Amino acid sequence: MNPLNQALDTDLIRAFQSGNQLALEILINRYKDKIFSSIFFLVKDKHLAEDLFQDAFIKMIDFLRSNRYNEEGKFIQWALRIAHNLCVDYFRKIKRTKVITTEKDEIFEAFTNASDSADSFITKGQTNSKIHKMIELLPEEQREVIVLRHFADMSFKEIAEATNTSINTALGRMRYALINLRKMMLENQLAL
Repeated sequence: MNPLNQALDTDLIRAFQSGNQLALEILINRYKDKIFSSIFFLVKDKHLAEDLFQDAFIKMIDFLRSNRYNEEGKFIQWALRIAHNLCVDYFRKIKRTKVITTEKDEIFEAFTNASDSADSFITKGQTNSKIHKMIELLPEEQREVIVLRHFADMSFKEIAEATNTSINTALGRMRYALINLRKMMLENQLAL
């Protein structure tokens, strides 16, 4: 039995940073199921979860190799945060793709449906663009809840678990996000 199997996470990190590759392997094996499960829970697609899981560990290894990991908290919390952020980034990327796809669909509908006027189509596209810009201006925690709720279609319970907060905190962030969006809409004289 290897004594590293019983070592603390911080000891394994130091051993890896000193060149011991086995220490990294033990650390990965210790948490791989938990990290993969949390990613899969968010994306609900096994192949995508595997890709994001690999990306997460590549990012963690890069941080560890460059000595940018600080030991403020537990390794697993740090690792789960990296995995969570990669999932959020993925949903943001998908959101941008959906906007482009939706606009193409809307363009098709505008030309095929005679009841739609060109003016209303252009106004709708400009409104959607402004809303996306306003969402980007929200504080990160509020933006995250909006993205997970409306673009990832997650429940508040799932959002709370994914962000390591209570349901009340997730609901509160959504409430403040909506308040901030309403303020921005008034300031920009934007009506839906």
